[in-house]
Amino acid sequence: MTKIFSLEGKVAVVTGSSAGLGQGMAIGLAEAGADIIGIGSRRNQEDTKRAIENIGRKFYQIQADLSRQDQISRIVEESISKTGRVDILVNNAGVIRRNKAEEFTDEDWDVVVDVNLNAVFRLTRGIGAHMIENGSGKIINIASMLSFQGGLKVPAYAATKHAIAGLTKSFANEWAGKGLNVNAIAPGYMVTDNTAAIREDKERYNYITSSPNFSQGIIESG
Repeated sequence: MTKIFSLEGKVAVVTGSSAGLGQGMAIGLAEAGADIIGIGSRRNQEDTKRAIENIGRKFYQIQADLSRQDQISRIVEESISKTGRVDILVNNAGVIRRNKAEEFTDEDWDVVVDVNLNAVFRLTRGIGAHMIENGSGKIINIASMLSFQGGLKVPAYAATKHAIAGLTKSFANEWAGKGLNVNAIAPGYMVTDNTAAIREDKERYNYITSSPNFSQGIIESG
């Protein structure tokens, strides 16, 4: 399969690659032959680096805070300068804040929107412009089940994931004729930091996993 879908000679940028889905996708892309540029803010990416280098691929780390607009242009510039080109962009990094809608703070709203939506737009815009110059590129955004429904106690997360679906379609429409593919993946529940609160809430966890719709991925999140 790796020969059929070979990414030999390609370079992929993956945000949030230190753990969870981002780490898994970075390693998967490396197994298919790509070198990886991992974008992370606080966590050390040594585990990801080690796994990718053990595969025989190169790993480059860029430390940046995706909630800060002034750092996005630096990420774009460093990503391109490290390898000379970027062929794949995976916008995986995301944060979630939980609270009752009537108590949800402006601070929590802003940080979720900045990381989950604004950073995705600006990274896609910047790296996408580079891909257009090269005549090809693949961009994968990580959406969610909450791209289709509202969830509980996660208004900012639900809003950003709805927006990711629309943003993906907008870029795809405009760039398809320029050699770029822009798509989104909407995962169900995964064992990551973002679902830790749900897994620790036994009542909520049991409700979710006992739902007849759980395997279909259509129940509400929260």
